[in-house]
This record gives sequence, structure tokens and C-alpha cells, in this order.
Amino acid sequence: MSSMRPPLERDSSLPTPTELQQKVLDRIALQRERLRARRAAHRQAVALQAEDAGIDPHAPLVARVLAFARLHPAVVAVAALGALAAGPSRLIRWSSVLMPLLARMRR
Repeated sequence: MSSMRPPLERDSSLPTPTELQQKVLDRIALQRERLRARRAAHRQAVALQAEDAGIDPHAPLVARVLAFARLHPAVVAVAALGALAAGPSRLIRWSSVLMPLLARMRR
């Protein structure tokens, strides 16, 4: 992504920095290095988290549903909108049909 650029060579037409200016330049260089290291650590953490993003098939149902919701927020939002559009009476009717089916699947 970001290419490592070599340090800028000093242009001979530029005056030599004073001691105070050199301290500022050194602090800027140190801060840039810290920011590069921080970005690299963040990229590594994101990569490790992506490896752990899978759903364990032997996990409890609630944990699997939460993992699914984290991985697919758009699907969960569409389902929530569908539930709001259907209304409470239809949700209760559908749940009375679906709950026994889910109980059989868990066995």
C-alpha cells in the first residue's frame, strides 16, 4: 500500500538548519516513524481479527447469531425492517411456526 520512501536528500541550495531547527526536524522524523509503526500494528491487528471472524459451528445458538450479525449487518438491518413492516401479530404467528422447527433442528 504505502511505499517506503528513502529519506529526502538535502538540497545543496538549502541552508544548513540551526540546532533548534534540527531538533524540530528530528522530532518530526521520530513522529513519522511512530505513525508508520502504529499503522503497521493496526494492519496486523485487523488481519488477525479477520482470521478469527469465522463462526464456530459448535458454539451456542446465541453466539452464532451474534457472530452472524457482526459479519452481516446489512442482512440483519433488512430483517429488522421486514419485522417492523410485518407487525407484531404476524411475528408472533410466524414464531409459533418457526420455534418448533428450530427446536427440532437443534436436537
